Amino acid sequence: MSQDTYQNPILCADYSDPDIVRVGDDFFMVSSSFNHMPALPILHSTDLVSWRIVNHVFTSLDLPGYDAMQPGKGVWAPSLRWHDDRLWVFFSTPDEGIFMCHTRDPWGEWSKPHCVQPAKGWIDPCPFWDEDGSAWLVHAFAHSRSGVKHRLQLFSMKPDGTALQGEGRIIYDGSCDLPTLEGPKVYKRNGLYYIFAPAGGVESGWQAVLRAPEMTGPWEARNVLFQGGTAVNGPHQGGWVELKNGECWFVHFQDAHLYGRIVHLQPMSWGEDGWPRIGEPFGEAGAGQPVLRWQKPGGLPAVTPYAPQTSDDFATGRPGLQWQWQANPQPSWLVPAPEGLHLRCIPLPEFAGQRTLYAAPQLLLQKFPAFTFAARTRVTLSPAHTGDFGGLIVYGERYAALVVARHKESYQLCYIHGWMSDAGVIREQRQALNTLSDATCELQVRVGQGGVCQFAWREDSGAWQPVQRTFAAGKGKWVGAKVGIFAAATAETQAPGQCRFDDFVLEVQ
Repeated sequence: MSQDTYQNPILCADYSDPDIVRVGDDFFMVSSSFNHMPALPILHSTDLVSWRIVNHVFTSLDLPGYDAMQPGKGVWAPSLRWHDDRLWVFFSTPDEGIFMCHTRDPWGEWSKPHCVQPAKGWIDPCPFWDEDGSAWLVHAFAHSRSGVKHRLQLFSMKPDGTALQGEGRIIYDGSCDLPTLEGPKVYKRNGLYYIFAPAGGVESGWQAVLRAPEMTGPWEARNVLFQGGTAVNGPHQGGWVELKNGECWFVHFQDAHLYGRIVHLQPMSWGEDGWPRIGEPFGEAGAGQPVLRWQKPGGLPAVTPYAPQTSDDFATGRPGLQWQWQANPQPSWLVPAPEGLHLRCIPLPEFAGQRTLYAAPQLLLQKFPAFTFAARTRVTLSPAHTGDFGGLIVYGERYAALVVARHKESYQLCYIHGWMSDAGVIREQRQALNTLSDATCELQVRVGQGGVCQFAWREDSGAWQPVQRTFAAGKGKWVGAKVGIFAAATAETQAPGQCRFDDFVLEVQ
């Protein structure tokens, strides 16, 4: 591939519901994080193609229940905006309401989440500040909580973004033409107001744009991006950004099943009729389809390609920005250390009447970074009791782990696999594979095509010994599969053991 071109997806990882903004020569992106903490990853780029994680908006969510793992809840689709010399993120939690955070330093501390409006099932909020000083907010609905679907609602908002004002009004009902209308992003161009919004559902939908002379309407709609003749299913939900040279670009996700919602970058222009053109032409009426390869954005600096962080040497004794817990993190999970990551063997919680890895909040996970990759780590178990264990895990609603465990007076290598059934019952099985000579072992997983995983282990840098059966990874609740490490215990203890992880090495194949 030429140095002047790029290839989609630009992020082959689960950065769901992306939104984007330009601040001078810098670009920032945010994505959903659901129940994973720290929440709302902030990515940075200078060329729109290569991205790094630079921050998270907050580390824990101060709402009832979020100290426990709540699959599929938490932080849903955010909007990212630059206003009043600050970055703003508006987001919703599906059961609690609409929230806002802001900062003057994207690399620094953000304000704590502020509840703009308590509400159940009001999702995907997007603020808009107009030239006359007025402020607005548009949001969609989650039918599972609100009983409303396919509609967008508009509110007047306090200029400081702290509260909605007055009664909301439905500004578009897509029941007929735009089913599952959601994820609105509001803009203004040449005196007209635009809402970019996905329709048709995550796996097979398309991108629509609404236009009106006033925020209050009337709004007309046009469909602008379809799958067309490509392999990019459901190309929609994202954000538009304009460069200093006037070029326009659109980022959106594609649902890649167990890999999550991966991110694409599309060229964008404006037709003489005032409607956007996204991707390459497809069909009639100005619609487009995604591009696979394209010329890189113009007028931006050339950079050596890079990607979000994956490998970690735990040099400061803490996990890097690529890692997230399954719930609000607790200080007791980490043991302070100058190097290496020391995780306490925290008892597994009860969930659906069982103690299983599925609901363990202390799993430390990161996104699958590619369709095929390998990950390995070196773990040393320092147990306090029989039943302390820890190791390497591939996690979703199907999950598997290769662990070092204390069993009476010996150390065992064990393989655990489980799944959440359609009936909400967790099935977990555990198999002792081998007795280890000591408490240290290297663990590895190779993720192949289709998410088929081959676990392996070795002692003393010997040959890798594969686990006999492979494992087919599965997605989680609204998220892709993840890979990571953990320490756990099978019972409540007064003095928990711990696991030391020397490093975590991830190589894209």
